[in-house]
Amino acid sequence: MNKNRTIQSYTGKKGAFMTFNPQDLAEEDFCYLTTTGRVTGRPHTVEIWFAQHNQTLYILSGGLDRADWVKNSLRHPRVSIKIRETIFEGQARAVKNADEDALARRLLFDKYSPTDDDLEDWARTSLPMAFDLTLDD
Repeated sequence: MNKNRTIQSYTGKKGAFMTFNPQDLAEEDFCYLTTTGRVTGRPHTVEIWFAQHNQTLYILSGGLDRADWVKNSLRHPRVSIKIRETIFEGQARAVKNADEDALARRLLFDKYSPTDDDLEDWARTSLPMAFDLTLDD
């Protein structure tokens, strides 16, 4: 897979489509993750920390699999992720591979530990989730 491919996204009030490289937004402090409610079917949005590697965003859940956004994204894996004014479509999945698990934890710890020095336990014990962003064909 070409790691420098762009992603189709939509932005703005008119919903105009564009192609965009998400690496341009990787340094943002947070994203808005919108999942579909597993019971209600309605959209639910949370503001949350993230880290990015290639075309995948990683998020750690301190609430493990009890967090609503985790339960929702596992039941309905199709999600949207807003960073600044750009909205990406993505596919949620639990991180099960040991190498990817270590990568997700390291990326999030490295990104946020300079501003919050009490993240070692969070980075070590949280549940990592991956969000593969939809590639533009």
